[in-house]
Amino acid sequence: MKKTDRELGMLRQISRRDFVHGVSLGALGLMLPLGCSSGPGDSAAPTSSTGYPPTRTGIRGSHAGSFETAHALAREGVRFDNPVDLDEEYDLIVVGAGISGLTAAYEYRKKFGSGSRILILDNHDDFGGHAKRNEFHQGGDMRLSWGGTMNLEYLSFTDTVLNFLAELGIDVHQLSNELDFHYGGDGPAIWFDADTFGSDVLVPGFSMYSRNLDVLDRIDQFPISEPSKAALKQFYASDANVVDGLSEDEIEDLLRRTSYTDFLSQFAGLPDEVVELFIKSTDGYWGVQPHSLSTAEGMNAWLPGSHLLGGAADRAAGLEESEEVAMFPDGNASIARLLVQSLIPRVAPSANAENVASARFDYDQLDRAENLARLRLDSTAVHVANDAGGVTVTYVKDGVNARVSGRHCVLACYHAIIPHLCPELPSRQKEAARYQVKHPMLVTNVLLRSGEAFEKLGITGAYCPGRMHAKIWLIKGVNTAGYQGGTDLQGPVPVMFWGMIEPPQRDVPIHEQLRQSRQVMLGLTFEDYEREVRTVLDGMLGPVGFSAANDILAITVNRWPHGYAYGYLDLWDPEWEAGQAPHEIARQPFGNIVIANSDAAASAYTQSAIEEAIRAIGELS
Repeated sequence: MKKTDRELGMLRQISRRDFVHGVSLGALGLMLPLGCSSGPGDSAAPTSSTGYPPTRTGIRGSHAGSFETAHALAREGVRFDNPVDLDEEYDLIVVGAGISGLTAAYEYRKKFGSGSRILILDNHDDFGGHAKRNEFHQGGDMRLSWGGTMNLEYLSFTDTVLNFLAELGIDVHQLSNELDFHYGGDGPAIWFDADTFGSDVLVPGFSMYSRNLDVLDRIDQFPISEPSKAALKQFYASDANVVDGLSEDEIEDLLRRTSYTDFLSQFAGLPDEVVELFIKSTDGYWGVQPHSLSTAEGMNAWLPGSHLLGGAADRAAGLEESEEVAMFPDGNASIARLLVQSLIPRVAPSANAENVASARFDYDQLDRAENLARLRLDSTAVHVANDAGGVTVTYVKDGVNARVSGRHCVLACYHAIIPHLCPELPSRQKEAARYQVKHPMLVTNVLLRSGEAFEKLGITGAYCPGRMHAKIWLIKGVNTAGYQGGTDLQGPVPVMFWGMIEPPQRDVPIHEQLRQSRQVMLGLTFEDYEREVRTVLDGMLGPVGFSAANDILAITVNRWPHGYAYGYLDLWDPEWEAGQAPHEIARQPFGNIVIANSDAAASAYTQSAIEEAIRAIGELS
C-alpha cells in the first residue's frame, strides 16, 4: 500500500521550503533567500553576518531570488533604466562567479598586475556556479557532497589546464590516488519502483551498463514480462555481429545517425518494454536521454551494445575508454574556493590545496571596499555596454539598479542570456548565442542518519529506471584535501540522487526537449522533490529497517535549469566549418567585452571552463 505523506515524514521540519517561484521586481529587495536559516544541528557550521551558503538546504542551485530578475529581462523584456551610478571604478568587471569567471579574474591579475581592481558579480547567493558545495552538520561531524560538477578527468587535460591547477597547488595524481569512490560500481544495483512496475524490487549486483555475464540469472527478478527477460538475457549474452558486411564508413554512419534506442530495437532486437529500461541511463551523464543520442554517443556513455559490432566500434566511432578521475569531497567547489582565496586571501588565510575542503571561509570578507578583488553575490547583471574606452555594467541587488564602470569586462555567464545583456552585439553573434540551449541538470543530496541499510543490502548505489532521479549513490571514500568523511556507515552519510527532469515530449527537436525539461523543473516545489526522495528511499531501503520518517536528516536539491553546456549532438547538429560553429561565433570579443564560459567551448567540463577563461583574458589588451 502506498504510504501517506505523514508516514513518509513529509510533515517534519527538516529544512526550509521553497515556496516562491515568481517574485515581482518590487519585492526582490525585500525577499530573503530561502534557506538562510540553517537546519537543526547546524551550530557547528561557520557563521557570519551574511550567513554561510554551503550549509543551506531546501532548493539550491537556481534558488529563489537568483533567477527572477534574469527572467524578467529575457522573458518579459523588462527594462532596468535609470540605475544609480556607484562611485566604483574597476580594471575588470566579471559577470559570473563560476569556475570560468573566477579563473578569468585570476588570469587577469597575472596579465595586468596584482594591483588590478576587480569586481565579480553573481546572481546566486554563493560562488562557484555549478561547482556547488553542499555541507551538512545535522548529524554532528561535517559531511560534504557536491551539488554540480564533480570530477577532474585529468588524463584528458591539456598542459594549460594542468599547469593552472598546479599553480593553485592541486596535485591531480595525489587526489586520484587517495580516491576510493566508484559511483556505485563496487556495489551496483537496479531498483524497480511500485508506481512504475507494480512492485518494489531491488536487484543487487546487477548493472545495466555492462554485459553481466556472470549474473544474467538476476534478470529473472525483474518485474517485466517473460519474453522481455529472455530478450534482455540474449542481448547481453550474444556475440552476434549485427554490422557484418558493412564497410567502415557504413558502420560509422549507422553509429552516428541511428539513435541508441533505435539500435536496441532494430539491431539488437529488444522489445519496447526492455528499451524503456535504458531511457534514464544517460540522464545525469548527458542531460539528454538515449532516444535523442546516437548509438556512438550512448556507447560512449558506457551503455552496452559494442559487443554486437564485431570489434568495429573503436575503429568506426572512436569510442572512448573509461578514464581515471581525481575528485575533491565537495566536487570542483574546492577549485572555486582556492580561486576565491587567491583573489581575496582574508576570506580563509590558512586555506590551501591540502586543506581547502575543511577550511573555514568568511563570506563577510568577499565584498569589502579595501579589497583589490571584490565578489558581490545576489547581484544579477542586466546590461553590459562598451562606453568611452571602457565598459559599464548595470546590475540589480536588493531591488536596486546599480551601475559600475571599468576598463574591461568578462561575461562568464551562459551564452543564451548574453543577447539580453548586450543588445548592441551583432545580430549574427546574438543568434549564435541563442542556439546554445543548456541541458537541465538535477543533483539532490540527502543526509541519512546512517548508511547501515545500504550495508545490509550489499549495495552502494542503484539505477532507478522509473523515477525522477536516474541514479543514487552513497557518498563515501572521498577523503581528500583535509576532509575525512569516514567509511564508517554507522554514522551520518550523504546519498546523492543524480539525473534530469524527463521532457514531456520525446518527438520534438532537442532544443525544445531541453526547454520543456527546464519548465517542468522550475514548476516543481521543494515538497515535490522531497516526496520523491522519501518515496525512493522508503521503497528501496525500507525492507531492511530504514525509516523515511526518522532517518532523513537533511535534503538539499541542486536544480540547474541551465546546467550542462550544449555539446553538439550527432542526430541534431550539422558539422560546421572551422570557426563557424555557434559557440565559436558567440564567443567573439566585442570591444572591451570578452566571453568566457563552458558554452564558449561547447563542452560541459571544468577543464573547458578554465581554458576558455584563459583564452578570453588573452584577447584583452
